[in-house]
Amino acid sequence: MTKLSGPMLPPKSGGVPQQAVVLLHGYGSDGADLIGLAPHWQDILPDAVFIAPNGPQQCAQLASGYQWFDVSFEGDRLAKRQSGVMAARPVLVEFLTDLWAQTGIAPEQTLLAGFSQGAMMALHVGLSLPERLMGIIGFSGAFLPPDGFGGEQFARPPVCLVHGDSDNVVDPAHSAEADAALRAAGVAVHYHVSPGVGHGISPDGLAYASNFIAEVARK
Repeated sequence: MTKLSGPMLPPKSGGVPQQAVVLLHGYGSDGADLIGLAPHWQDILPDAVFIAPNGPQQCAQLASGYQWFDVSFEGDRLAKRQSGVMAARPVLVEFLTDLWAQTGIAPEQTLLAGFSQGAMMALHVGLSLPERLMGIIGFSGAFLPPDGFGGEQFARPPVCLVHGDSDNVVDPAHSAEADAALRAAGVAVHYHVSPGVGHGISPDGLAYASNFIAEVARK
């Protein structure tokens, strides 16, 4: 199985990591892109190691970058996303399992965050684990439920959803649908819509996610 790797920032405190923040990039990007979120959150989690692994595959449609799964613009795109996250899930689960074993950091001290395709992976994987994470953040993504979602075999970590209402790449309605589905399953959801924002992370969305991290870190 493919082993994930990518940029890492050690704890700002200079000590041994007590928490982990795993950042999952979008389609055609790489870990060097999303590790840029770390400086915004290091003061909130000074004892956290930040890791932004590259996706398991070279991007199929672009000359550079990585993907978690292939994107096809033909046929049933939702079905292909669902099969894509399911196929990529074992690689990310193995990465998290290795991280916990190697560092001693507990799942409940681990934050999983992603943008776009990375948000789809974060939500799918984070809500398909028996272990409860500190939290999950999905920027401009969609929730593709794992098999058996809603059952007692899966933990229900708190989730933060952020989406621009002018996103023409991933329909903002996907985050609204995720909000409804997760709340119906008993998940604590923090949901923010960024007015006038396209497919990206705006200052208000970043601030909302930062407040979410501060809240879940206190618990």
